[in-house]
Amino acid sequence: MLSFIVPVRKDADHLRRCLSSINESAQALPFELIVADNGSTDESARVGQAAGARVLSLPKLRVSSLRNAAARVARGDVLAFVDADHEIDSGWSRAALDLLGDESIVAVGAQYRAPGEGTWVQRMYDRFRRHRRGCHEVTWLPSGNLAVRRASFERVGGFDTSLETCEDVDFCQRLVSCGGRLLSSDALRSTHYGDPQTLKALFLGELWRGRDNLRVSVRAPLTLRGLPGILIPVVNVLALAIILLGALIPVLGGPALIVAGTAVFALLTTVRAWSLLWQPESSALSVTVMAQAVVVAGVYDAARALALVAPAGHELRRRR
Repeated sequence: MLSFIVPVRKDADHLRRCLSSINESAQALPFELIVADNGSTDESARVGQAAGARVLSLPKLRVSSLRNAAARVARGDVLAFVDADHEIDSGWSRAALDLLGDESIVAVGAQYRAPGEGTWVQRMYDRFRRHRRGCHEVTWLPSGNLAVRRASFERVGGFDTSLETCEDVDFCQRLVSCGGRLLSSDALRSTHYGDPQTLKALFLGELWRGRDNLRVSVRAPLTLRGLPGILIPVVNVLALAIILLGALIPVLGGPALIVAGTAVFALLTTVRAWSLLWQPESSALSVTVMAQAVVVAGVYDAARALALVAPAGHELRRRR
Protein backbone atom coordinates (compact mmCIF):
# COMPACT_ATOMS: atom_id res chain seq x y z
CA MET A 1 0.00 0.00 0.00
CA LEU A 2 1.17 3.50 -0.87
CA SER A 3 0.79 6.29 1.69
CA PHE A 4 1.08 9.65 -0.04
CA ILE A 5 2.19 12.41 2.34
CA VAL A 6 1.75 15.97 1.13
CA PRO A 7 2.89 18.88 3.32
CA VAL A 8 1.23 22.22 2.57
CA ARG A 9 1.04 25.75 3.87
CA LYS A 10 -1.33 28.30 2.33
CA ASP A 11 -1.02 26.84 -1.17
CA ALA A 12 -4.53 25.69 -2.08
CA ASP A 13 -4.24 26.15 -5.85
CA HIS A 14 -1.06 24.12 -6.17
CA LEU A 15 -2.39 21.54 -3.72
CA ARG A 16 -5.54 20.98 -5.79
CA ARG A 17 -3.45 20.16 -8.87
CA CYS A 18 -1.06 17.99 -6.85
CA LEU A 19 -3.77 15.86 -5.25
CA SER A 20 -5.57 15.46 -8.56
CA SER A 21 -2.38 14.10 -10.13
CA ILE A 22 -1.86 11.69 -7.22
CA ASN A 23 -5.44 10.39 -7.40
CA GLU A 24 -5.07 9.83 -11.13
CA SER A 25 -1.71 8.08 -10.75
CA ALA A 26 -2.73 5.76 -7.90
CA GLN A 27 -6.38 5.09 -8.77
CA ALA A 28 -5.80 1.44 -9.69
CA LEU A 29 -3.68 0.74 -6.59
CA PRO A 30 -4.29 0.50 -2.83
CA PHE A 31 -3.29 3.90 -1.46
CA GLU A 32 -4.10 6.57 1.09
CA LEU A 33 -3.68 10.32 0.93
CA ILE A 34 -2.49 12.36 3.90
CA VAL A 35 -2.20 16.16 3.83
CA ALA A 36 -0.02 17.66 6.56
CA ASP A 37 -1.40 21.21 6.87
CA ASN A 38 1.04 23.66 8.44
CA GLY A 39 -1.50 26.18 9.74
CA SER A 40 -2.93 27.26 6.40
CA THR A 41 -5.35 30.19 6.45
CA ASP A 42 -6.58 29.63 2.90
CA GLU A 43 -8.65 26.73 1.52
CA SER A 44 -5.85 24.15 1.69
CA ALA A 45 -7.57 22.00 4.31
CA ARG A 46 -10.88 21.98 2.40
CA VAL A 47 -9.05 21.16 -0.85
CA GLY A 48 -7.44 18.18 0.87
CA GLN A 49 -10.73 16.91 2.25
CA ALA A 50 -12.44 17.31 -1.12
CA ALA A 51 -9.73 15.15 -2.71
CA GLY A 52 -10.36 12.37 -0.19
CA ALA A 53 -7.29 13.05 1.95
CA ARG A 54 -6.93 12.74 5.66
CA VAL A 55 -5.95 16.26 6.73
CA LEU A 56 -3.69 16.70 9.76
CA SER A 57 -3.56 20.15 11.36
CA LEU A 58 0.10 20.69 12.29
CA PRO A 59 0.77 24.43 12.63
CA LYS A 60 4.15 26.05 13.24
CA LEU A 61 6.26 23.03 12.37
CA ARG A 62 9.18 22.62 9.99
CA VAL A 63 8.55 20.55 6.90
CA SER A 64 10.71 17.72 8.29
CA SER A 65 8.42 17.55 11.35
CA LEU A 66 5.32 17.64 9.14
CA ARG A 67 6.53 14.66 7.14
CA ASN A 68 7.53 12.70 10.24
CA ALA A 69 4.19 13.34 11.95
CA ALA A 70 2.25 12.21 8.89
CA ALA A 71 4.47 9.12 8.53
CA ARG A 72 3.62 8.06 12.09
CA VAL A 73 -0.09 7.79 11.28
CA ALA A 74 0.37 6.40 7.76
CA ARG A 75 -0.70 2.78 7.14
CA GLY A 76 1.23 2.01 3.98
CA ASP A 77 4.30 -0.14 3.45
CA VAL A 78 5.67 2.58 1.16
CA LEU A 79 5.73 6.27 2.10
CA ALA A 80 5.46 8.55 -0.92
CA PHE A 81 6.46 12.13 -0.18
CA VAL A 82 5.14 14.63 -2.73
CA ASP A 83 5.18 18.37 -2.05
CA ALA A 84 2.06 20.44 -2.63
CA ASP A 85 3.58 22.47 -5.46
CA HIS A 86 4.30 19.34 -7.51
CA GLU A 87 2.37 17.45 -10.16
CA ILE A 88 3.30 13.82 -10.77
CA ASP A 89 2.81 11.88 -14.00
CA SER A 90 0.07 9.28 -14.34
CA GLY A 91 2.52 6.36 -14.32
CA TRP A 92 4.35 7.51 -11.18
CA SER A 93 2.72 5.21 -8.63
CA ARG A 94 3.05 1.99 -10.59
CA ALA A 95 6.65 2.81 -11.51
CA ALA A 96 7.55 3.47 -7.86
CA LEU A 97 6.17 0.12 -6.71
CA ASP A 98 7.80 -1.74 -9.61
CA LEU A 99 11.22 -0.26 -8.78
CA LEU A 100 10.80 -1.15 -5.12
CA GLY A 101 10.17 -4.74 -6.15
CA ASP A 102 13.93 -5.15 -5.79
CA GLU A 103 14.40 -5.73 -2.06
CA SER A 104 17.82 -4.06 -2.07
CA ILE A 105 16.26 -0.75 -3.15
CA VAL A 106 15.06 1.32 -0.19
CA ALA A 107 13.98 4.52 -1.93
CA VAL A 108 13.17 5.78 -5.42
CA GLY A 109 12.49 9.17 -6.93
CA ALA A 110 13.77 11.65 -9.47
CA GLN A 111 15.00 15.18 -9.90
CA TYR A 112 12.21 17.72 -10.30
CA ARG A 113 11.30 19.25 -13.65
CA ALA A 114 10.64 22.95 -14.18
CA PRO A 115 7.20 23.81 -15.58
CA GLY A 116 7.18 23.87 -19.36
CA GLU A 117 5.63 27.33 -19.40
CA GLY A 118 8.09 28.66 -16.82
CA THR A 119 10.18 31.82 -16.92
CA TRP A 120 13.73 31.95 -18.20
CA VAL A 121 14.93 31.92 -14.59
CA GLN A 122 13.04 28.67 -13.98
CA ARG A 123 14.40 27.12 -17.16
CA MET A 124 17.96 28.03 -16.25
CA TYR A 125 17.51 27.01 -12.61
CA ASP A 126 16.36 23.60 -13.84
CA ARG A 127 19.84 23.12 -15.30
CA PHE A 128 21.22 22.72 -11.77
CA ARG A 129 19.60 19.29 -11.94
CA ARG A 130 20.97 16.44 -14.00
CA HIS A 131 18.11 14.83 -15.91
CA ARG A 132 19.34 11.46 -17.05
CA ARG A 133 17.38 9.00 -19.12
CA GLY A 134 16.47 5.63 -17.68
CA CYS A 135 17.18 4.36 -14.19
CA HIS A 136 20.36 5.03 -12.21
CA GLU A 137 21.66 4.40 -8.72
CA VAL A 138 22.22 7.68 -6.84
CA THR A 139 23.18 8.90 -3.36
CA TRP A 140 20.48 11.57 -3.05
CA LEU A 141 16.82 12.00 -3.96
CA PRO A 142 14.74 15.16 -3.38
CA SER A 143 12.07 14.86 -0.68
CA GLY A 144 9.32 16.44 -2.77
CA ASN A 145 9.38 13.49 -5.16
CA LEU A 146 10.37 10.45 -3.13
CA ALA A 147 9.04 6.99 -2.29
CA VAL A 148 10.72 5.09 0.54
CA ARG A 149 10.10 1.80 2.30
CA ARG A 150 8.42 2.47 5.63
CA ALA A 151 10.78 0.08 7.41
CA SER A 152 13.82 1.93 6.06
CA PHE A 153 12.31 5.29 6.98
CA GLU A 154 11.79 4.16 10.55
CA ARG A 155 15.20 2.49 10.75
CA VAL A 156 17.00 5.82 10.22
CA GLY A 157 14.54 7.82 12.34
CA GLY A 158 12.89 9.79 9.54
CA PHE A 159 13.87 13.36 8.66
CA ASP A 160 16.11 15.42 10.94
CA THR A 161 13.76 17.98 12.53
CA SER A 162 16.65 20.29 13.45
CA LEU A 163 17.05 21.12 9.75
CA GLU A 164 14.83 23.72 8.11
CA THR A 165 15.92 22.70 4.63
CA CYS A 166 18.21 20.14 2.93
CA GLU A 167 16.67 17.53 5.21
CA ASP A 168 16.39 15.23 2.20
CA VAL A 169 20.16 15.25 1.64
CA ASP A 170 20.77 14.28 5.26
CA PHE A 171 18.01 11.64 5.13
CA CYS A 172 19.45 10.00 2.03
CA GLN A 173 22.95 10.05 3.48
CA ARG A 174 21.68 8.04 6.44
CA LEU A 175 19.82 5.59 4.20
CA VAL A 176 22.97 4.96 2.17
CA SER A 177 25.15 4.66 5.28
CA CYS A 178 22.85 1.85 6.45
CA GLY A 179 23.49 -0.05 3.23
CA GLY A 180 20.38 1.06 1.34
CA ARG A 181 20.34 1.65 -2.41
CA LEU A 182 18.57 4.61 -3.98
CA LEU A 183 17.31 4.71 -7.56
CA SER A 184 16.48 7.71 -9.72
CA SER A 185 14.17 6.97 -12.64
CA ASP A 186 12.74 9.21 -15.34
CA ALA A 187 9.51 7.21 -14.94
CA LEU A 188 8.96 9.15 -11.69
CA ARG A 189 8.53 12.47 -13.42
CA SER A 190 7.39 15.37 -11.26
CA THR A 191 6.86 18.99 -12.31
CA HIS A 192 7.81 21.53 -9.65
CA TYR A 193 5.77 24.73 -9.85
CA GLY A 194 7.65 26.15 -6.88
CA ASP A 195 10.88 26.78 -8.78
CA PRO A 196 11.94 30.46 -8.49
CA GLN A 197 10.30 32.56 -11.18
CA THR A 198 12.49 35.64 -10.69
CA LEU A 199 16.05 36.47 -9.70
CA LYS A 200 14.74 37.84 -6.40
CA ALA A 201 13.00 34.55 -5.67
CA LEU A 202 16.16 32.66 -6.60
CA PHE A 203 18.26 34.81 -4.26
CA LEU A 204 15.88 34.48 -1.29
CA GLY A 205 15.47 30.74 -1.85
CA GLU A 206 19.20 30.06 -1.83
CA LEU A 207 19.76 32.48 1.06
CA TRP A 208 17.28 30.32 3.00
CA ARG A 209 18.84 27.05 1.85
CA GLY A 210 22.53 27.86 2.03
CA ARG A 211 23.46 27.38 5.69
CA ASP A 212 21.69 24.05 6.17
CA ASN A 213 23.21 22.86 2.90
CA LEU A 214 26.67 23.46 4.34
CA ARG A 215 25.70 21.82 7.65
CA VAL A 216 24.54 18.69 5.87
CA SER A 217 27.56 18.63 3.54
CA VAL A 218 30.05 18.53 6.40
CA ARG A 219 28.14 15.66 8.04
CA ALA A 220 28.84 13.35 5.14
CA PRO A 221 32.18 11.60 4.57
CA LEU A 222 34.45 14.02 2.73
CA THR A 223 34.83 13.20 -0.97
CA LEU A 224 36.31 15.03 -3.94
CA ARG A 225 32.84 15.26 -5.45
CA GLY A 226 31.38 16.87 -2.34
CA LEU A 227 34.31 19.20 -1.65
CA PRO A 228 33.23 22.03 -4.01
CA GLY A 229 29.87 22.30 -2.26
CA ILE A 230 31.71 23.04 0.97
CA LEU A 231 34.54 25.22 -0.31
CA ILE A 232 32.81 27.41 -2.92
CA PRO A 233 30.41 29.21 -0.52
CA VAL A 234 33.26 29.78 1.95
CA VAL A 235 35.61 31.16 -0.72
CA ASN A 236 32.85 33.33 -2.17
CA VAL A 237 31.90 34.86 1.17
CA LEU A 238 35.57 35.70 1.73
CA ALA A 239 35.74 37.25 -1.74
CA LEU A 240 32.66 39.37 -1.04
CA ALA A 241 34.14 40.41 2.31
CA ILE A 242 37.36 41.51 0.57
CA ILE A 243 35.34 43.56 -1.93
CA LEU A 244 33.43 45.25 0.91
CA LEU A 245 36.63 45.89 2.86
CA GLY A 246 38.25 47.49 -0.17
CA ALA A 247 35.23 49.73 -0.71
CA LEU A 248 35.02 50.85 2.93
CA ILE A 249 38.72 51.28 3.70
CA PRO A 250 40.54 52.67 0.62
CA VAL A 251 43.75 53.21 2.58
CA LEU A 252 44.24 49.44 2.80
CA GLY A 253 44.62 49.28 -0.94
CA GLY A 254 40.93 49.51 -1.77
CA PRO A 255 41.05 49.18 -5.58
CA ALA A 256 43.39 46.20 -5.43
CA LEU A 257 41.19 44.42 -2.89
CA ILE A 258 38.07 45.10 -4.96
CA VAL A 259 39.73 43.76 -8.09
CA ALA A 260 41.05 40.67 -6.30
CA GLY A 261 37.72 39.84 -4.64
CA THR A 262 35.78 40.44 -7.85
CA ALA A 263 38.17 38.25 -9.83
CA VAL A 264 37.76 35.32 -7.45
CA PHE A 265 33.97 35.61 -7.38
CA ALA A 266 33.78 36.04 -11.16
CA LEU A 267 35.98 32.98 -11.73
CA LEU A 268 33.79 30.74 -9.57
CA THR A 269 30.63 32.17 -11.14
CA THR A 270 32.02 31.38 -14.59
CA VAL A 271 32.69 27.78 -13.55
CA ARG A 272 29.15 27.51 -12.19
CA ALA A 273 27.68 29.01 -15.36
CA TRP A 274 29.63 26.56 -17.50
CA SER A 275 28.19 23.66 -15.49
CA LEU A 276 24.69 25.01 -16.20
CA LEU A 277 25.39 25.15 -19.92
CA TRP A 278 26.72 21.59 -20.01
CA GLN A 279 23.62 19.44 -19.83
CA PRO A 280 22.63 16.21 -21.59
CA GLU A 281 19.29 17.80 -22.55
CA SER A 282 20.60 21.29 -23.27
CA SER A 283 19.28 23.16 -26.27
CA ALA A 284 21.54 25.01 -28.67
CA LEU A 285 23.69 27.66 -27.01
CA SER A 286 23.29 31.33 -27.80
CA VAL A 287 24.61 34.59 -26.41
CA THR A 288 21.32 35.05 -24.56
CA VAL A 289 21.42 31.60 -22.96
CA MET A 290 25.05 32.08 -21.91
CA ALA A 291 24.25 35.47 -20.38
CA GLN A 292 21.31 33.95 -18.51
CA ALA A 293 23.58 31.21 -17.16
CA VAL A 294 26.09 33.77 -15.85
CA VAL A 295 23.38 35.85 -14.16
CA VAL A 296 21.68 32.87 -12.51
CA ALA A 297 25.03 31.42 -11.42
CA GLY A 298 26.07 34.77 -9.91
CA VAL A 299 22.84 35.23 -7.97
CA TYR A 300 22.95 31.61 -6.78
CA ASP A 301 26.56 31.81 -5.59
CA ALA A 302 26.08 35.20 -3.91
CA ALA A 303 23.06 33.92 -1.98
CA ARG A 304 24.76 30.68 -0.95
CA ALA A 305 27.77 32.68 0.27
CA LEU A 306 25.75 35.31 2.18
CA ALA A 307 23.70 32.53 3.81
CA LEU A 308 26.79 31.71 5.89
CA VAL A 309 26.68 35.12 7.57
CA ALA A 310 23.06 36.22 7.12
CA PRO A 311 20.78 33.16 7.31
CA ALA A 312 17.16 33.65 6.25
CA GLY A 313 14.07 31.90 7.58
CA HIS A 314 11.35 30.28 5.53
CA GLU A 315 9.04 33.28 5.97
CA LEU A 316 11.48 35.54 4.14
CA ARG A 317 11.66 33.03 1.30
CA ARG A 318 7.88 33.03 0.97
CA ARG A 319 7.89 36.81 0.36
CA ARG A 320 9.52 36.31 -3.00
